[in-house]
Order: sequence, then C-alpha cells, then structure tokens
Amino acid sequence: MNNLTINQTLSNLENINLNSPLFFILGPCVIENEVHSLKAAEFLKKLSEKLKFNFIFKSSFDKANRTSLGNYRGTGFNEGLKVLEKVRSTFDIPVITDIHEISQVNEVASVVDVLQIPAFLCRQTDLLLAAGKTGKFINVKKGQFLAPENMKSVLEKVTSTGNKKIWACERGYSFGYNNLIVDYRNFEIMKRFGHPVVFDATHSVQMPSANGCSSGGDRRFAAPLAISAVAQGISGVFMEVHDNPEHALCDGPNSIRFSQLEELLKYLIDLDYWVKSKKTPEIS
Repeated sequence: MNNLTINQTLSNLENINLNSPLFFILGPCVIENEVHSLKAAEFLKKLSEKLKFNFIFKSSFDKANRTSLGNYRGTGFNEGLKVLEKVRSTFDIPVITDIHEISQVNEVASVVDVLQIPAFLCRQTDLLLAAGKTGKFINVKKGQFLAPENMKSVLEKVTSTGNKKIWACERGYSFGYNNLIVDYRNFEIMKRFGHPVVFDATHSVQMPSANGCSSGGDRRFAAPLAISAVAQGISGVFMEVHDNPEHALCDGPNSIRFSQLEELLKYLIDLDYWVKSKKTPEIS
C-alpha cells in the first residue's frame, strides 16, 4: 500500500468491506494559508507511506457554524479551493472538505474527492441529493441531535441518487450544555445499514461554545475514544491534527499534535488488524 496514488486510494475506499483495513481522514480543521496546508499535507502523506494506510487530507475552506461572528472561518471559497487543488496535485492524495450550500456542490466536487456534510446539515434533503448526484464519496456527519437509527433515512436520501459511495460518521451527542458524549452502541447500529462507518475522534471531544465566544475541547480524550471506536470494527477514523494546536485558528483544543500522531496511528492500525481477525460473538 506504499506510495498510493489518488486513484489507487479511491479504488481501495470504493471496495471497503467489514474486514478492510482502517482508513484515516486527517488534517487541520481549517485552511489557515497555503504554506501551512502544504506542510501539513506533506507530513501526513509521508506518515501514510511509512505506516501504509489509506489517507484522505481534510481541511475546510469555510467553517460556517462558528460560535461568534468574529471567529476565523477560513480562507473563503475561491482561495480555499485553490489550496485544496494544490494539495491534491502536489502530493497525489485525495482531499475532503465541507459543503454548506447547494450552490457550492458542483464547483467543490470538481476539485475534491470526498464531500463532507456537516453534522448540523445532515437532514438537509436538497443538499444531500445534490451531493449524491455528483457521484463523489459522501461523508455524512451524524447530527449531535440525531439517534443512530435515524441515519438510515439520511443515507437513503443519498443512495436514492444512485450513489452508493456514502459513509456514516459518528461525532458525539449533545450532552447537556457545552458538552458531547459518544454512545458506542451507535457503531453497531449504523454498520447494519450497509455503509462504512467513520468515527470523528476529535470533534467528539469538542466542548461547543464552552469558552463563551468560541468552542473548547480536551484532546486528552481523543485517543481513548478512538481506541474504543476501532474496537467496534469500524472502517475509518477522522482526526483533526495540527503542528501547533495552541496557535491553531480553529479547534485547536481538540486537535492532535503532529508529534504524537505516529504513535497513536500505529496503535489504532494494530488494534484494527487484531479486531478484524477475530469473529465477534453474537448475542440475541
């Protein structure tokens, strides 16, 4: 799996089954500038080659649901797509980014390989249908307000377009004010819908609006939550990562440090191999 091209990675992802090796979606929360994105992509590409895993680079051109109007949202639509296109072509890696409006769908799809539906928009029928019609991979974040059983209807909206390349992504429930919690029953429930299940380990430790005008988080819990999720036999792990989280322009408190990433990924890859080599006991 070393030195995979975009097409090879996408082919691997299209043929995922319950026993396929874990894939990873990694990158800074938001595009801060072109230089930073390219450095991050280079680091992550080399790590994916060293550890031999399928890798998708993630970053957002716009974080449209920031707590405060004054918070950094990203480079914007046009500049952001240019950066993502350069990352993709420079390092021959697939990229994923968020879409928020129907008007963005086709132009974003012309640049990226995976379209991500933000959690707050997971029930927006027209957005899901427009995304599905592009034929791209679609990663739908399960809303913080949604029961896992309700994701079946969400996924069916996309598959109604004829597009079967859809992933269901768990990212935690709202648990009182300014807090999230992960219900590990969700993975087993969503796997039954017949699509790959992804766990967003870093947004799951986010504390929405906990700092008043911005969200907080606690990255210490991202690793144990990811380990527990991989033990469920999932297909992919999503993590926002940063070279210097204390100075990240978005979601720094819950981002994994580059310096700690390799050790965590090694552990998750080894655990995934062990879990998928065993037969899970069925209890009815």
